[in-house]
Amino acid sequence: MTLKSLASQVSLGMIRWIDCYAGENAELFHGPQRMDLVRSFPFLVMHLSVLAVIWVGWSWTAVSVALAFYLVRMFFITGFYHRYFSHRTYRTSRAGQLALALLGATCVQRGPLWWAAHHRLHHQRSDEEDDVHSPIQHGFLWSHIGWITSKSNFPTRLDVVPDLARYPELRFLDRFDTLIPIGLIAGMGILGGWLRVHFPDLGTSGPQMICWGFVISTLALFHASCTINSLSHKMGRQRYVTGDESRNSFLLALLTFGEGWHNNHHYYPGSAAQAHYWWEVDLTYYLLKAMSWVGLIWDLNPVPEKVLARRVEAA
Repeated sequence: MTLKSLASQVSLGMIRWIDCYAGENAELFHGPQRMDLVRSFPFLVMHLSVLAVIWVGWSWTAVSVALAFYLVRMFFITGFYHRYFSHRTYRTSRAGQLALALLGATCVQRGPLWWAAHHRLHHQRSDEEDDVHSPIQHGFLWSHIGWITSKSNFPTRLDVVPDLARYPELRFLDRFDTLIPIGLIAGMGILGGWLRVHFPDLGTSGPQMICWGFVISTLALFHASCTINSLSHKMGRQRYVTGDESRNSFLLALLTFGEGWHNNHHYYPGSAAQAHYWWEVDLTYYLLKAMSWVGLIWDLNPVPEKVLARRVEAA
């Protein structure tokens, strides 16, 4: 590789920090599974930014905002990116769909089309060789976090999500998927600065609120939700024979608002509920149900009785 071509690749990788559709992406879909350092640089910097807590300190206000933002956005990623965009388990209006996409984008897990396309491919190829986040095929570390740094996994497979790709507003949000996170960073900084001036007894500041309210909260959300890729195919029990290693875990279900009933979900992914029994806690479904009561969403797909009747305990 010449110096000129290397510089061109580096500059293109940096442009894709803002415009992830920049350049020709089609050739990347089937490339090698290895880390792209330039494209992954912001992701790595965010992890290193946790060290800023040494200088900014902590306050009950900042920690409370971080926890609240984790809880709210866990619902956004599970209820909107997963159960709506990936599986279309309920319906909403076009304006409602855009609102779901904007709220989901606050989770800083790329755009709605990219997220949905990867998840649909996971269901098509679960635990097969080309399932890019299978711990069975690629080990825990790669399935948990490594796959998201690979150049071949950066482009959005629009051919997998044609039902979503026909909406230009969703394509725009998917293409410029850093706009919402940048706005969040600015918002947290402004909030912390405002609190410092008007409520100094709270002991917070702009940098502290960015560190806790954005960085720490976002990373906790990311790693908690990624346990469904990694640990949910290793930890727990299999109620249904699904042809893969998906498992149910009460602990992971609590951590991820119901996503831990992963074997249930792989057996019947078309339901808005991932819990199949009353004692299986599924906070995401409860909140979606509440949204349906006020007319924000409707036609939530249930778990059919015939599905429950076909239960087969896996070996």
